[in-house]
Amino acid sequence: MIHIKTPEEIKIMSEGGHMLALIRDELASLAKPGITTKQLDDIAFKRIKAAGGEPSFLGHGGFPATICASVNEQIVHGIPGNQILQEGDIIGIDIGMKYKGFHNDTAVTVPVGQIDKNIQNLLDITKKSFYAGLKEVKNGVHLGDVQNAIQKVIESAKYGIVRELTGHGVGRELQEEPSIPNFGKKGTGYILKTGMVIAIEPMVTLGSPEINISQDGWTITTSDLSMSAHFEHTLAVTPSGAQILTQ
Repeated sequence: MIHIKTPEEIKIMSEGGHMLALIRDELASLAKPGITTKQLDDIAFKRIKAAGGEPSFLGHGGFPATICASVNEQIVHGIPGNQILQEGDIIGIDIGMKYKGFHNDTAVTVPVGQIDKNIQNLLDITKKSFYAGLKEVKNGVHLGDVQNAIQKVIESAKYGIVRELTGHGVGRELQEEPSIPNFGKKGTGYILKTGMVIAIEPMVTLGSPEINISQDGWTITTSDLSMSAHFEHTLAVTPSGAQILTQ
């Protein structure tokens, strides 16, 4: 079942989403050589609590941290720990916050110091594919149109699309219907309606799109250990387009 949010509920989500965006951006700015992923996680927890929220991920399905910190070949769900970020790494910071009863979910992949230009292009294409999908979002449009727009950008760059992992609805639950793959056919899928709130999140690989799940049961990596990038916003469907809530 897809839950349509009222204007008042979307206002609450926008308020929480803006605060979450500030925390995400602070973490991204701190992702420098020498810091550990656990240090980033500790800061995220403090900032979320100070904002009057609760970490969406902590305890969700048993996940043990506030953020997902996914480095290099890790696609998503990396568990923060003692790993020290090194010059040339990339890190995906995925963070969620529950605020006044509603979740927001957002992610960004950023360079740690100077990175190879091919890796920077991977980050740029991942972000570009998100915005291509965003342009298609409005009342009355099929989700397949959004998914197809994302797919075209990624495939035109000859990168891999992770197919087992998807975007999703967001609201009183962190993950609601519908499921939103990053590939699809125009004119298919759910028809978007004003008041729907969804998270679009392309996950793109430099090499193989096939995945492995690490021994910790959470961290998902590329099967060939190629670099991977992830970019996500929570957004509300409006009659004329999309309102990004996590900015």
